[in-house]
Amino acid sequence: MAASRRRRTAAAAATLAAVALTAGLTTGCDAVDKALDCVQTADAIADSVTELQQAVENASDDPTQLEESLDSIDKNLGEIGDKTDNADVNKAVKDLDKAVDNVRTAVENGDNTPDISPVTDAAGELTKVCTP
Repeated sequence: MAASRRRRTAAAAATLAAVALTAGLTTGCDAVDKALDCVQTADAIADSVTELQQAVENASDDPTQLEESLDSIDKNLGEIGDKTDNADVNKAVKDLDKAVDNVRTAVENGDNTPDISPVTDAAGELTKVCTP
């Protein structure tokens, strides 16, 4: 009887260990997935910032490019903000969002060649905190 009880206890312990291991692996994969999402979105934002730089250079030819580039960055910021609970990433997203808002305000006030260096700096910081 004692041997049977030990087998059941060992089986229960093995089952619990398997469940704990599976939960740990799932959590680890979630973290990796979030990090990859962060990197991919930061890369998309970097592309949008490059487009913004080009739009500023060509603002006299097509001022709508500025707005389109800013909208693209905003969209990507929304995606990354929804996918992470990392404090450093959230701060970088907030800083970049503020820099984009400042450029948008400058454009709305008639500045077709706004200073986008704060956007570039904030995007660089986001890329840095998203890199695993």
